[in-house]
Parts: sequence; structure tokens; C-alpha cells
Amino acid sequence: MNAVKIRGLEINARHGVYGFEKSSPQLFVIDADLYTDFYSAAKNDDLSATVNYSEVCNALIKTVMENTFNLIETLAYACVNALMDGFPLTSLSLTVYKPEAPMKIKFSNVGVTVAVERERAFLSIGSSVGDKKGYLDKAVKLLGETQGITVKKVSSYIETEPYGGVAENKFLNCAAEISTYLPPLKLLEEIHRIEAECGRERLVRWGDRTLDIDIIFYGQKIIREDTLSVPHPEYAERDFVLVPLKEIAPEFVCPLTFKKINSF
Repeated sequence: MNAVKIRGLEINARHGVYGFEKSSPQLFVIDADLYTDFYSAAKNDDLSATVNYSEVCNALIKTVMENTFNLIETLAYACVNALMDGFPLTSLSLTVYKPEAPMKIKFSNVGVTVAVERERAFLSIGSSVGDKKGYLDKAVKLLGETQGITVKKVSSYIETEPYGGVAENKFLNCAAEISTYLPPLKLLEEIHRIEAECGRERLVRWGDRTLDIDIIFYGQKIIREDTLSVPHPEYAERDFVLVPLKEIAPEFVCPLTFKKINSF
């Protein structure tokens, strides 16, 4: 995998939990590995076809100097967000060092590393009460406004019968393709936040709801956690999931069955 590497970028800035750290600049040092496809740049000797490390350094300097954080963990994530949102990267590993950290012990350096990878994910979105179209529209809007998520495609909205024998109202459903560098469980946290903003109450399983968002696929990853199973265990049995997915991703291959979506 191709990588643009930055080592030892020195920036004087104000970050720390103590008041004097916020008033007096101290040294921060950044290392970064930026993964991107620069084959065309190498083949054609074309700077515009790769990630310009000078622009990357300027983006890091701007992020570090124009903000003030208590934690270098927060600073590191701010830098990651700036680079992942600002440059065509597939993944990124970034370390922030704080060599002048105020500790009364001898040390050479302290720091934190954040590593993220961009994935193609698919969501199923549904609503069965209130302004159903309005809730779906708002869900797509809020997803697109969430740091780390880019909405790439949204299917047509379709009306479907309730599933599970509990809900009484018909649903309006769609599917969305997103590009995200949020880890799966962090993506789920943001989804729950969006559902809550749209009035979702988790009272009865499969009951009527203002908004329901499920992660159907997260790249080719297979995830089995207490709070998250991906691919979604029941997606192949649900037309309200499959029909919108076939519209926007007919050639996507399920990592469990190795079958294309349009073959279901």
C-alpha cells in the first residue's frame, strides 16, 4: 500500500490541562503515515495526482495552532479529522508527541497514536410514525453532517409492510451508502444519537418508531459484538432492506455468503 510519510513536524502551540500550558506555547511533534493511491502520480510525474505533503503540513499546523485542547488525545483526533476530510486518503496513522509535558520525572517523550481506515458501509433507514419522509430526510442530512461520515448514495423511498408482527403502521424505507472512517461501534453511537434527535424511543422491539437506522454492511468486515452484528443477521429476509440496496449497490458482495446483492 502506498504511503506518504511525515516525520518530526514541529509546532509550538497551547494545549494542556494546566493554565500555564494554555498561556505559554510548548513544542508538539507530529508523525503521520498517509495511505493513498499515487500510482498515477508516479507514472505521470504529476503532483496533482497525489497528496501534497506541504499542504498536509499546513493543514496540521493550522489545526494545532488555531485550537486549544486539554488533551493530546483530542488534538490527535482533530488532526486526523482535518486530514481525512481534507485529502483523498484511504487510511491514516498519526502520532502526536509532547516532549515538554510537565512531569517531574525524566523521560524522552510521551504521545498518542490514532489510526483510522475509510470504509464503504451500507445503512437501512426506516420510519413508521409522524412525518415519515421528513424523518428519512433528516436522517440523511444528519448523517452527512456527522464528522467522519460522507453520504455517497441514497435509494428511492419505498413504502413497506411492518415487520415482526408488532408495529401497526406501514413503513417508509430507504438505503444509504456512506463512506466513513468511524470504527463500527462509534458509527453505531452516532446512529443512536441521530435516532434520539428524531424522537426514537426504544420501548418495544419491532414496534412503531420515528426513525430506525441499521448498519447492514461495513466494508467486508464480519462483526459479532453484543451490541452490533454485521452483516445484519436478517438482511437477506427483509425486502425493505434488499429492494433499496439492489437499487444503489447491486454488485456489492456479502462477506458471509459471497453473493452479490442483486442475486438475492
